[in-house]
Amino acid sequence: MLYGLTPLGVFHTAVSLLAVAFGAIALWRDGRISPRNRLGQAYVIGTVISCVTALGIFQHGGFGKPHALALITLVVLLLALLAEFKGLFGGKAAHASAVGLSATFLFHWIPAVTETSTRLPLGHPLLSSPDAPALQIATGVLLLLFIAGAARQWKTINAALKAGAG
Repeated sequence: MLYGLTPLGVFHTAVSLLAVAFGAIALWRDGRISPRNRLGQAYVIGTVISCVTALGIFQHGGFGKPHALALITLVVLLLALLAEFKGLFGGKAAHASAVGLSATFLFHWIPAVTETSTRLPLGHPLLSSPDAPALQIATGVLLLLFIAGAARQWKTINAALKAGAG
């Protein structure tokens, strides 16, 4: 075991970190995660692998919140991809795709912050439990950052659509 992780946990963590890096670069470079370019495609593939491998990790007992989050992430990812490539949500498909993919990025950060703060430093983790109030605050901050980013994406898409129509 490495840092208390099984081999599956190590693989899951490595893939998740790559997906987060791809997502962060895409958001910085393009203002959104686009499944139409290689960076966005790498993010999507990494996210799928991360979710699927998460379903096989039972460090804290049986099926729990992290497993539910993995399933929710897969559903949101599927809806975002259907919006992007099949026009699901009609005139708001671009919005749904951008915000949905950004939501999956948020969903990566919730377990990342939880697992890191309850495992590190080794032997004396920052927080004693995934239910620690500090994690609720951190999740709230992540949610606020997501809302701000989604609002920016929505505005940018509206401006692009308006410029294209006029």
